[in-house]
Amino acid sequence: MALIETGRKAPAFRAPDQDGTVRTLASCKGAPLVLYFYPKDDTSGCTVEACGFRDAWSRFRKAGAQVFGVSPDGVASHAKFAAKYKLPFALLADEPAKAGAAPKLCAAYGTWQEKSMYGRKYMGVARTTYVIGPDGKVAARFDKVKPAEHAQEVLAAIAALGSAPCTTPNSASAGSTRVRRSPRTKASTRQASTSTRASKRR
Repeated sequence: MALIETGRKAPAFRAPDQDGTVRTLASCKGAPLVLYFYPKDDTSGCTVEACGFRDAWSRFRKAGAQVFGVSPDGVASHAKFAAKYKLPFALLADEPAKAGAAPKLCAAYGTWQEKSMYGRKYMGVARTTYVIGPDGKVAARFDKVKPAEHAQEVLAAIAALGSAPCTTPNSASAGSTRVRRSPRTKASTRQASTSTRASKRR
């Protein structure tokens, strides 16, 4: 599927986060939502991007916005990544239903695309971010994201929307259910620096 154009209704989704809480678009209805797609946990560019959102987290919360990261990694991988870098937001596990299949959420938002590395073509996640407004429509879309600079430009897009308190809690709610919790890995005290240059994307 193609990328979603601004002004269009955002596709509904349902996916577990790193704690096993099933998150949905409807669970944050009436408030801004940042849905950012990234290729893989704990890789250079993806770590810089995630830590940028982490470091600006208080400003996202002040704006009434929620942040969901999305990649094809599983719940256990997300749990390890979130613990290692103390990420305070949800990472959605968009695992393919079977080997070779497109991840459902990535496909719905058009971020599962053909990529090329060293002359080899393959399917993967195009680093893309959507800002979804309180009305459930795409208010802004960022393509070919530069990880080190990204959190600030997303905050600017949210500021242009205005704000409303987000109803999505940190734990399960009426809009969320629980699934089996995967083992959590002990958090590392090592923090990623967002001041270094972003490495090449996967």
